[in-house]
Amino acid sequence: MKNEVEKQRKMDEISLKDKEQQESDKPPGTKPRRSRSWRVAVVANVKGESALPVNGPEDAGAEFDRKETIHAIQAAIETDGHQTVFLPADHNLSFALRDVHPDICFNIAEGLGGDAREAQAPAVFEMLGIPYTASRVLTNAIALDKTITKRIWRDSGLPIAEFQEFTTGDEPLTSSLRFPMFVKPAREGTGMGMDGDAIVNDEDQLRRRVRWVIQAYCQPALVEEFLPGREFTIGVLGRKDARRYSPRPHLYGPDGFHRFPTLEIDNSQSATPGVYGHITKTLTTIEEGMPRFICPADVGPQLGAHLHELALRAHQAIGALDVSRVDIRMDSRGTPRLLEINSLPGLTPGFSDLCVLANAEGMSYTDLILEILYLGASRFGMVQSADEVQRTRLRVPHWAGVSQPVGD
Repeated sequence: MKNEVEKQRKMDEISLKDKEQQESDKPPGTKPRRSRSWRVAVVANVKGESALPVNGPEDAGAEFDRKETIHAIQAAIETDGHQTVFLPADHNLSFALRDVHPDICFNIAEGLGGDAREAQAPAVFEMLGIPYTASRVLTNAIALDKTITKRIWRDSGLPIAEFQEFTTGDEPLTSSLRFPMFVKPAREGTGMGMDGDAIVNDEDQLRRRVRWVIQAYCQPALVEEFLPGREFTIGVLGRKDARRYSPRPHLYGPDGFHRFPTLEIDNSQSATPGVYGHITKTLTTIEEGMPRFICPADVGPQLGAHLHELALRAHQAIGALDVSRVDIRMDSRGTPRLLEINSLPGLTPGFSDLCVLANAEGMSYTDLILEILYLGASRFGMVQSADEVQRTRLRVPHWAGVSQPVGD
């Protein structure tokens, strides 16, 4: 009986060796590979659930996501074999992360109050040593602060409109600014504090609007020359080594970035003509007053390439990672000027600008979400690159007594 068992063991070993040899003879793989499925925590602030500031403005919480968006992200991630859990980005986030022990966090959290609230969740991830998607702490803090972002872009030689920040409303008006001007909160998104009255034509209007912003939003007011030309949104996806880690390397150009179609926002007949503000950003496509979205925009190859170059340089100038959305508007001479960047662009299916861009070129929502997930995971060594997969498959089987790759 003992001899029979030993004989069977040796036969199993031979069979295993043959199988390994066959695997090593196969052409090398070209796709990246993860070692196992992950527990992914989708971290966000949800409308109607996350706390709002006491006595805040009417549009407070406009940036928060709906449950439907959270569910859509979870469904997309689960298509690739992962488990997901939703965690609110509230005061209990650190405790919830400790209890759940996620492998990675899919971060779309806006944060709760403060001048760098979009950096709150990434800071917690960093402190606990948990991998996460999209930009890191400092970039999220910078991107939310439009004034600091513009200063960095200006110092990087990027085109912006003339601007000035007001903290009291009584500061002398800089001589380089010309009317009409545009006034908005310096540290908000989703068009908050932006409507038809944001365009001011004289100093009396300017002072009234600036003081209203400072009082209503408890933050500085950013004033810039009004740009009357066409408005575009450019999506940025990827980074230098994106091809190595993406299951769809064909998406990315030689520089590692994907070029979405250009989206033009026509506000001429919207609820707030000339202003892509909070009201118009909350309307659905069937509601009156909705801006007209043109994607792909009617731009020639030269202008289209220039817009993408500006967006990419804007993304890199503030250290953004993997994904962002950049807004650009033309001045009176037809020169593109950078408006702002969103390092955590909205991901509501069929509605958010980045999703509109993806849909226009035929990229599915699932593919968009998984690209963001795997780009983030690869930064933390969770994904074996295509090169590493190829080297692994070229190795001689361990039973041969050689551990170096073939050819080394």
